[in-house]
Amino acid sequence: MDGLDFTQKATILVVDDTPDNLALMNNLLKDNYTVKIANGGEKALKIAMSDMPPDLILLDIMMPGMDGYEVCRRLKQSPATMTIPVIFLTAKHEMEDEQKGLELGAVDYITKPISPPIVMARVNNHLALKAMADFLRDQNDFLELEVARRTREVIAIQDVTILALASLAETRDSDTGSHIRRTQFYVKALAEKLRDHPRFAWFLTDSNINMLFKSAPLHDIGKVGIPDRILLKPGRFVPYEFELIKAHTTLGRDAILHAEKELGSNVDFLALAKAIALSHQEKWDGSGYPQGLAGDDIPIAARLMAVADVYDALISHRVYKESMTHQEAVQVMIEGRGTHFDPDMLDAFIDIQESFHAIAQRFTDSDADMDKKKDFQALAGTV
Repeated sequence: MDGLDFTQKATILVVDDTPDNLALMNNLLKDNYTVKIANGGEKALKIAMSDMPPDLILLDIMMPGMDGYEVCRRLKQSPATMTIPVIFLTAKHEMEDEQKGLELGAVDYITKPISPPIVMARVNNHLALKAMADFLRDQNDFLELEVARRTREVIAIQDVTILALASLAETRDSDTGSHIRRTQFYVKALAEKLRDHPRFAWFLTDSNINMLFKSAPLHDIGKVGIPDRILLKPGRFVPYEFELIKAHTTLGRDAILHAEKELGSNVDFLALAKAIALSHQEKWDGSGYPQGLAGDDIPIAARLMAVADVYDALISHRVYKESMTHQEAVQVMIEGRGTHFDPDMLDAFIDIQESFHAIAQRFTDSDADMDKKKDFQALAGTV
């Protein structure tokens, strides 16, 4: 900070109801500062709250109408003026008077008659302190803005990474259509329904629900590792083919683990993605895969995804089956309560089933999507 003149061009507001005192202070300060004067509290507040506020205020206490204490109190209450240093300049010399002034937020208290060198030294010191405080505050504001900007960039990178990976998985499976978008919104709707449930409230925070929404598209990322002859088969799988398909869960989890290893650390926003990718095919009764987990051993994120994934599979057309109506799909889901699905989650699904239906209609596969499916299948030799 060497070489900086903190007092250069500083503006000082002198507040006093006595013309002689105003003239005295103006003559003392005018060579070094821009001086503004006010002969009363109301005028002082108007100047202080203007578009060009002073850098420091010298304030008398004993004034008719609004005294200096009240002026100081109002200055310190307003966000626009609370950082302007106030020095009381007064004939009141009792200790309790000084104590009251300092408690109101004044930075100093000078009694009359004044010593010009002392007044100048104290004004200069407080202006220097204010300049430093303003500098640090500006730096802090800049850093906060920079952190916010960097945070937005990180979030954008996260979103782009997830969507890019999810889109890659979707290109391998021509039947997915808008499956990824639908399941995102299913999971979010179900999580929001359960956020106050005593079993899930600890987990379903605003932050985690947001991460669930972002991570849901990665549930089938492992399908990029499944051979086309299996993934694109138009009929049902024989046992060994099904074993290969089941591997997409571990392949997905391992792909995310590999990405974390390359980064050299665990990545918070991918934690839920790993749980979803690995465990969304687990079933409440333990008959699912790949680990045969049961009940609460299945991650909450994966249980939510299971409800979303199965519902969407039921209502979606596949080359080996026709799509079900919403009502038919709901009935199948009900039959899986306590076997395939967490009972409380299934009950929540039933309560908001119309929301699921609305999401499905909002992101329905278009004719263009269906044509793309046929083209993709033709290229893959499956039709």
